[in-house]
Amino acid sequence: MKRFWTTAALWAAFACVATAAVSTVGGARAEEPAATRWTLEPNGGIAWTDFSAARVPHNDHLEASGERVSTVFRYGVDEKGAFRLNRSVVWPMLRTIPNNTHASLTIRFDYDLPSKMTLDGKPLANEKTLRVALNGILSVVGRFDADGKPVEIERRFFPSTTGPFVCERATVKNVGTETVVLSVPELRDVNQTDPKRGVNGAYTTVAAIANPGESTLKPGESATVNFAIQAFSEGKGEKEATIDFAAEEAARAAFVSEIWSKLVVETPEPILNAAFAFAKIRASESIYRTAGGLMHGPGGESYYAAIWANDQAEYVNPFFPYLGYAKGNESALNSYRHFARFMNDDFRPIPSSIIAEGIDIWNGAGDRGDAAMIAYGAARYALVRGDEAEARELWPLIAWCLEYCNRKTTADGVVASDCDELERRFPAGDANLCTSVLYYDALLSAAALGRELGEPKETTDRLVETAASLRECVEKHFGRNVRGFETYQYYDGCEKLRSWICVPFIAGIDERAEGTIAALFSDRLWTKDGLLTEEGSKTFWDRSTLYALRGVLAVGATEKGLDKLRYYSATRLLGDHVPYPIEAWPEGSQRHLSAESGLYCRIYVEGLFGIRPTGFRSFDATPRLPEGWDHMALRGVCGFGSEFDLTVDRADLGKLRVSVIRGTETYTTTINEGETWSFKF
Repeated sequence: MKRFWTTAALWAAFACVATAAVSTVGGARAEEPAATRWTLEPNGGIAWTDFSAARVPHNDHLEASGERVSTVFRYGVDEKGAFRLNRSVVWPMLRTIPNNTHASLTIRFDYDLPSKMTLDGKPLANEKTLRVALNGILSVVGRFDADGKPVEIERRFFPSTTGPFVCERATVKNVGTETVVLSVPELRDVNQTDPKRGVNGAYTTVAAIANPGESTLKPGESATVNFAIQAFSEGKGEKEATIDFAAEEAARAAFVSEIWSKLVVETPEPILNAAFAFAKIRASESIYRTAGGLMHGPGGESYYAAIWANDQAEYVNPFFPYLGYAKGNESALNSYRHFARFMNDDFRPIPSSIIAEGIDIWNGAGDRGDAAMIAYGAARYALVRGDEAEARELWPLIAWCLEYCNRKTTADGVVASDCDELERRFPAGDANLCTSVLYYDALLSAAALGRELGEPKETTDRLVETAASLRECVEKHFGRNVRGFETYQYYDGCEKLRSWICVPFIAGIDERAEGTIAALFSDRLWTKDGLLTEEGSKTFWDRSTLYALRGVLAVGATEKGLDKLRYYSATRLLGDHVPYPIEAWPEGSQRHLSAESGLYCRIYVEGLFGIRPTGFRSFDATPRLPEGWDHMALRGVCGFGSEFDLTVDRADLGKLRVSVIRGTETYTTTINEGETWSFKF
């Protein structure tokens, strides 16, 4: 199917600095434009080029991953204009002792290739950074001189897509008028870890320049220096890898190209299009080839070769079928299979996390509402995938999780749990809003799935009836006036506004939409960093902001939601900490955990375009076309047994023209703003 990319004219038509529409929701101040450091580039990447005294020093960090390695690049430009970088490298399958959640071999390395080089025997000096760019590969261009002879060095940093190593390629170009001799010394640091600290004994790390030696460079000529950091376990039968650096760089670029060619968001606003494209990278790259199969992992130098009921089962797995990324789908199905191992006749809780490549569990916070998370995610995943065999395999897990929630129903008709996914960082009472809403949504999706699988009508009817009753109980138990807003108390007795009051919206529960949106966007919760977890605190977790943006759009507050989405997207993509959604602050120092990027993508798929799966070959679409837009599209949507485009255009008399385009087939309808199109292939 043909892919549609933003044209050069469209890029030129919109400034690369985000602006935000005026918002007066709940008395909140108007949204200020996001402060930006980076600019969009026509190739889809972003670049930082202003290194004036007012803009440096500045430092940042980002994570990048492959099947057998992950790395956090900590980089920046100092007050003199010199680029600085060190690498934390993580090998998820080189397990350390104790073999717990965080037991991935992790080492920080500080190597600076230009400082090792000489030009005609003179060290490189007077570094001035010219450009830093990101497009799935971190690259920096700097100018140096050696005794007045100038060179430019472009350094490109990236993880291998399949191997246990992180690469750097430094291309040195003679930009002077004289022929020079570039000398690159031998560098080979080999170290072994303490064998008592490794599950498989000692692990060997090798940091080495692959091609030392001398190169004669005439004016305009270049030479490339290759460097890698790798690790391996002789106890596991591994040995040092021989690296084809050009092939590795091409593979990384091909991965990014593949992800960017799938599920393309097309709007009149390039920042939104680009933020979506970048989020797809982070959501998709953090998948590790473990002994327990492919496992999507959050990352953050802490969470690898393991799965969680929230990050994987709830957040990112339901997104992968839309993307059509085979490894993503395989990792999603694999995660549900792991959780299914812990079903039991006594209905003891399924563990929150399965760790250490699948051989152990973590359940330190007790029941966080994990069964509701798993049922919610697995049912949606199965419907979008449209694969009957997979769905039949997942049905027992979904049914078990629903029955578990049913058995945890309180006298007030809501679902009890020990805490929520914040694991007692903030109080959640005996029954919280999030768990009950996820159970409600799971019931509806399971009813649709059951009909596809030929489950008895009384079974699917009972699921729908239970959902209807639960919706009423959610209103009675959680619906309250809090701080003057007609919204929800997060748990019984909670007197403070909480960010998770947004969660009913993603399930279509909109009875308190007006008051809840006003509360979310009031000065009590909304800040320059998105939503506070709780009013009066300084803590924010992006996941609740991402849920809120999706939900606000889904219930039809399009302009208010778009206002905040613009600001958030520009901040995360072009601000001071880029280019992905983050986990939290102050915890984790705003790590680029990967599932949050999946949640960002779902803002568009399920919020802006309003897609909800209803069967293996059917879905509802309730698109929300903003006032200033005449057109938007999702190109290359996978799911429901097809690959298709979903386009939305303005029609006469204030209506919307919605089309599904599959190959040479086009299905079109005209609907009113806010109406739902129930589509079936």
